[in-house]
Amino acid sequence: MTNDPKSNPVHYPPDRRLRVRIRTSYLCMILALAALPVAMAWVQYLVAGLPEIGNLPKLPDEATRAHHFPGWLRLTHYVNFIFLVLLARSGLSILMDHPRLYFDVHCTPGSDWAKFTPIEVPADRVWTAKDDARYISPWLALPGYRHTVGVARHWHLPGALIWFLNGVIFVTLMFGTTEWKRLVPTSWAVVAEAWAIFVHYATLRLPPEPDPLIRYNALQQLSYFTVVFVMAPLSALTGLAMSPSIDNRFRWYPRLFGGRQSARSLHFLLLVGYVAFLMMHVTMVFVNDPVRNFNGIVFGNDSERLLGLICGLGAISAIVPICMVAHWLSWNRPRQLQYAAGSVHAVLRWLTFRLWKPCVRYAEDDISPFFWPNGKIPVSEEWTTLAAGNFADYRLKIGGLVDNPVELSLDDLKSLGRQEQITMHHCIQGWSGIAHWAGVPLERLVELVKPQQDAKVVVFRSFGEGLYGGEYYDTQPMDIALQSETLLAWEMNFQPLPQLYGAPLRLRVESQLGYKMVKWIRAIDFVDSEKSIGKGHGGKNEDDEYFDLIPEI
Repeated sequence: MTNDPKSNPVHYPPDRRLRVRIRTSYLCMILALAALPVAMAWVQYLVAGLPEIGNLPKLPDEATRAHHFPGWLRLTHYVNFIFLVLLARSGLSILMDHPRLYFDVHCTPGSDWAKFTPIEVPADRVWTAKDDARYISPWLALPGYRHTVGVARHWHLPGALIWFLNGVIFVTLMFGTTEWKRLVPTSWAVVAEAWAIFVHYATLRLPPEPDPLIRYNALQQLSYFTVVFVMAPLSALTGLAMSPSIDNRFRWYPRLFGGRQSARSLHFLLLVGYVAFLMMHVTMVFVNDPVRNFNGIVFGNDSERLLGLICGLGAISAIVPICMVAHWLSWNRPRQLQYAAGSVHAVLRWLTFRLWKPCVRYAEDDISPFFWPNGKIPVSEEWTTLAAGNFADYRLKIGGLVDNPVELSLDDLKSLGRQEQITMHHCIQGWSGIAHWAGVPLERLVELVKPQQDAKVVVFRSFGEGLYGGEYYDTQPMDIALQSETLLAWEMNFQPLPQLYGAPLRLRVESQLGYKMVKWIRAIDFVDSEKSIGKGHGGKNEDDEYFDLIPEI
């Protein structure tokens, strides 16, 4: 198979329609919530007229003397804008790899409250999660269809870290100066004042505006406060709630948001909120004296010069070449992006994830009624022959840097011990599911084969192929291989492992994303480094689609 994504219907489907469909009940609720305050504002206006504005207490003298926006505020404001655009674009690429949103962890087709595809999951044939992935144009998303989710994550995760650190700097400097007085309400009177201003806007009238270099109006203040102190932290926290390492170590954490998929839905809704806020924010900048507003934003002063407007529009327009550079890097230097993101993840892992061993267990009642299949069922003669014989002649070959290479049948493996666990599976595409698994802990095999001192990495080879052809394989460092929850499973949901889900044997690593959990395992090798296998990046998806080497978030 050629490596040209346009030849692969998964990456470039014939049906490239982008459709947004929201379940009717949710759509009606959203429209009602949006229309209700506008209707209330019109009722108040028609019955009592426009409310009076100007009841907020005076600001302290030191705040009024600070008649400018300081340089650090203007810089962090612009950095925030750049990274919000990059995060939104890369987030859309990630979303379209599983273009469905849910409020439950099971991700059963038909239970989604919103979807971004016209396709209904067919019931008459196997439909994998990769089949369900959708094309999205590079005009809308980063990187677009090419190497979609792998490269998109390399922008999204480090970008989110920079965006968050920029926010920390902003908040720290704000509370280290008097700038917090512009943003943080100090009286409940701000609520009534904000409503009065909203009534003016909703009835298509412009309220009198204070000087923004001294203070914002009450509605602006509440809006900015909500974005900075509510929405931004929620974006970071819901992003973390989609981490397999966190979810399978701290079960209480995703529950704060209603579960893993609810956190994913909320993460998307926050993006919609940012876009809506940005549109209104920019609109009001232009409606209310754009020359003075842009001089304040760009130069931090109250001036009538056109230079601020020109420079401000230039800074906004600069996002276009920034996105073009990001696009070029994504399509022409994806390996370098993979290395850069891997370095960031390695530091985070050393500080946190490596210390969090998965321990979450679920009950039988929690098992998902549907579990998305993924990957290509093997077509090799060897596997099909073994499958026809119910894998009675299957032998797992374990070799490499070991003192005791072996070949084990399924019965041999079962004699080494049995461990059961009901855990949540996290796919890199975004879906999740809970299933029961039974098999032998990998540490039992390690004890049996006695790896040599130089053996640092375990290679799992599959009967199946990668998306672009060639043997599917993946690797695990020895510390993860020795975790008590790392399992070679031969059973799923109290039944022999189905062929569709990896028979005769598949890997379970509960602290990582699903593509690391190799299905249809043919052999296991112990090696000194992943660099000696395949293209040297740790796995088939890492080689061809630039996925993360150790994806714990």
